[in-house]
Amino acid sequence: MDQQLRIFIKVVEKGNFSRAADSLHMTQPAVSQHIRTLEQSVGAQLLERTNKYVRLTKAGEIVYAHARDILGLYGRMQHLVDDLSNHAGGPLAIGASYTFGEYVLPRIVAELKSLYPDISPSVTIGNTFSIAEQVRTGELDAGIVEGHPRDMKELQAEGLAEDRMVLIASPNHPLQRSLLSDERTNKAVSRSSASIAESLSAQPWILRESGSGTREAADDALGRMGVTPSETLVFSSTQAVKEAVIAGLGISLLSQWAIRRELASGELEILDVKPLPYIRQFSIITGSPFRTKALDVFLELLRERRDLTGLTV
Repeated sequence: MDQQLRIFIKVVEKGNFSRAADSLHMTQPAVSQHIRTLEQSVGAQLLERTNKYVRLTKAGEIVYAHARDILGLYGRMQHLVDDLSNHAGGPLAIGASYTFGEYVLPRIVAELKSLYPDISPSVTIGNTFSIAEQVRTGELDAGIVEGHPRDMKELQAEGLAEDRMVLIASPNHPLQRSLLSDERTNKAVSRSSASIAESLSAQPWILRESGSGTREAADDALGRMGVTPSETLVFSSTQAVKEAVIAGLGISLLSQWAIRRELASGELEILDVKPLPYIRQFSIITGSPFRTKALDVFLELLRERRDLTGLTV
C-alpha cells in the first residue's frame, strides 16, 4: 500500500492524473489503476474526477492527511534502523522560521556538512506555525522557530538563544528626526510612555503575516507599549519588510540579526525608543523521541554554536 499512498499524494498535489504520471515517470493508466486499488482497499471513493482536475472527497481528505503521516513515520523508521551503525549520515530535514532560516542557519548547515559530509541536509523555511506542523507530522526532523508553538502538545521545545528585536526606519524618517530633536533639547527624558505610544501609533507599520514568529513578537511588543498602528502593511517575508521600510513605507520591528547588513550600509537605522529592544526566544522543536544520528549531531552543533552565531546581540 505504500506505493499506492505515494501515488495518491502525488495526484492530489499535482491536481490531475497526467501531471502526476509525468512526475512519477509512469503512464496515466498505471496511476489510475493504483488509485482504484487504493479506493477498493479503503472501501471508499477518494477523488472526484473531471477532465480538468481531481478533487478530494471527505474520505479522500482523511486518507490524504493520514497518508502523509504514515509515509513520514515509515521514512523515520528506516533512518533509525540504518543509524544502528552509529554512523552520522543520510538525509536530514531541517525547518526554520524566516529570521533564523535566512540569516543564521546557512552557516550552521555549512559547518555541519564540513564535519559530517555524509549527512544530506534539506532546509525548509516557513512561518513558525507551518514549521511546527511539519515537525509534528514527521515531514521535518527538527525546526528552529521564534517563540514556542501553540497547541502542539506532542512537540518537544528547547530554548536555543535570545534575539533582540529593534524598531527600524529609513534614514531621515520624520520620527527619527523628531527623536533626535527631543534628544538635543533634552526632551526625551520627559516624554511619557503615552506620548511615545501616540507617536508610534500614528505611523504606518510594516509587519509580517499572521502565523509568523516575528509578527507574534511585534504584536506582543506593540500591545505592551500601548501602540495601535493607524495603518498596517503586511508582507510574507523579512526581506520584503526590510525593502518596504527602506522605501519609506513605514516603520517595523525586526531582529538585529536580520538587519545587520542594512545597518552597516546605512539603508536602515534603529530608532531608540523605550522599552525596546524587545527580547524573544529562538527554540528548537522536535517531534518523535526516536532520533537519527544525523539529527543528534545537528542538535549538538546548534547547542555548541549558540554563542557564536550572532543570535545574542
